[in-house]
Amino acid sequence: MAFMPAERTIVNVIAVLALLDGVLLWSKDVGVDVVGYAGMVGCGLGAMALGQFYRHIRPNQSIAATATAAGLFILFTIVGSIFNYLLLPLSREPTDIALARFDAFFGFHWPSFVEWASHYPRIGVLLQVVYATSLPQLLIVIFVLGFSGRLRLLHHFLLTGVIGALLAIICWSFFPSFGASSIYHLPQAVTDAVPLAVGPDYGAELVELGRHGSTYLSPKNVLGVIGFPSFHTVMAAMSAVFMIRIRWLGPIFLVVNVLMMPAIIIQGGHNLADLMGGLAVFAIAYRLAALALHQREHGPAERESASPAIKALP
Repeated sequence: MAFMPAERTIVNVIAVLALLDGVLLWSKDVGVDVVGYAGMVGCGLGAMALGQFYRHIRPNQSIAATATAAGLFILFTIVGSIFNYLLLPLSREPTDIALARFDAFFGFHWPSFVEWASHYPRIGVLLQVVYATSLPQLLIVIFVLGFSGRLRLLHHFLLTGVIGALLAIICWSFFPSFGASSIYHLPQAVTDAVPLAVGPDYGAELVELGRHGSTYLSPKNVLGVIGFPSFHTVMAAMSAVFMIRIRWLGPIFLVVNVLMMPAIIIQGGHNLADLMGGLAVFAIAYRLAALALHQREHGPAERESASPAIKALP
């Protein structure tokens, strides 16, 4: 298989995470839904095989890069989420109380904000819809950048996501948290008025998971365990920043992801501090990805080993 420099970097990251996943699964004796994950892995590998087909058999670099990017995105999501889960149970106490105190310093109180939103049910429903677009937005960005021939921007996007996810996992491993929904109780009238994607019940499940870990992993019941920094915020910033260059679609993505900020707090059950941490992680990941992309593109070893077809790319 031939990969472009940024793609090769992500392949290496996926391989390392897959190896770590295997070691941790064996050492912790955690069961795995083999059939469920096999289907997802098959989709990722199938997309990458399609990319290789259009890179070598019927050359079309836009389709090749798009399909490869989609496959890498799927595979990284799988190995990254499994690795994150295998860091449980926690060896440290969650930091959510400290994060709530940080919010209070700025006059923010999560239950009061959610209760205010409960007086406007239509806004709550809108934010629920917006919150559900996080992952689909990333796939749309991949397809738009790939099929429009913006391949360097596509690779910058992918590297930003990989670095951002790794930074979020590392930060969370040292300062674990599950979000505001894990420490606050909401009145039944509030949760009835605003159905929450991540409510107190979800938060309680995360706390229990943090205490005991998981004995069986399946893609059917994976929860988002990271509170701080909010990776939903990283994803929203990625979608907005990388799509803002695209005429017509750019303003739409900007508006949706501005709305994503209150959606992350209300629907995602996050502290305000989580959101701020997510924006900081995105900024760092964006810069590191740009530096890594430049280094990989201009390193002498890459220039010597790149195939003529890849060298010809814009």
